[in-house]
Formats: sequence, C-alpha cells, structure tokens
Amino acid sequence: MTKGFFKVQDVLENYKTAIYEKDVEKYLTMYAPKMHIYDCWGNWESKGISSWKENVAEWFNGLSEDGVLLKVDFNELVVEENSNLAIVHCAVTFAAHQEDSGEKLRQTTNRFTYGLKKVNESWVIAHEHSSLPINMETGKGIFNLK
Repeated sequence: MTKGFFKVQDVLENYKTAIYEKDVEKYLTMYAPKMHIYDCWGNWESKGISSWKENVAEWFNGLSEDGVLLKVDFNELVVEENSNLAIVHCAVTFAAHQEDSGEKLRQTTNRFTYGLKKVNESWVIAHEHSSLPINMETGKGIFNLK
C-alpha cells in the first residue's frame, strides 16, 4: 500500500476522486487484499482484490468509452468506529456527466455499507455491500428514492 488513510473520511475522499479520475490503482488502494464485496451491479460478489480489480477496470473502461465522468456524493453518512474497526452506512449518489461538455446525463443512488479495518495504521475496506430496494410487483430495483 503506497498511500495511508489515517481517517475513515480519507477513504471516502479517495473513493470519490478515484472514481472521478477513473483511476483503477488509486481506487484499489483503499481495499484490503482479502476483501469481500456484495455488489448490486453485475457480479453477485467479489472475493479478493484481483476479482474486484477486474470489475472496476471494466466499469472505468466503460465510462471512458462513453466519455462519462462520475461525480460521487455521500448522503446521510453515519460512521461508527473504534481504534481498529469502523462501520459506515450511507446513500451514495453517482451522477454521470458528459466529459466534454459537463452536461449531467443521469444519476442513481444506491445504499452502501462499508466495513473497514486498520492495517498498518491505515484504514482499508474489508467488506462492502451495495443494494437497492426492490419493487415487489416488477422485481426491478428502485433507483433514486432519495
């Protein structure tokens, strides 16, 4: 790990900037090597950094091909932490903007829970869970309830 995250907020700021910059390596610096992710997009889960790296690279490449920048906002953020473990839950809004014009194209909000732990005095994400409520009549995810 080349960069230390000495506060939980440092991890969240890195999350936002790495996604905006579409920087796979910067994004992965905030994850534990043996992390476990339940994602509501694509794969049901990812175990380990190499599995997650494939998903993130595909995501960022798709954004680049589409000429899109994502701006991330954390809403209703709750952080509970002690000296070695932290739980974060929030609503995360991803707003897609056209890279050339800055025009806002779309946005979605997902629910997220992060489990972080300290490794060598730096916070890393050991578990991440994203979700959407489901419309029981259609079976489809409900976006943007917030």
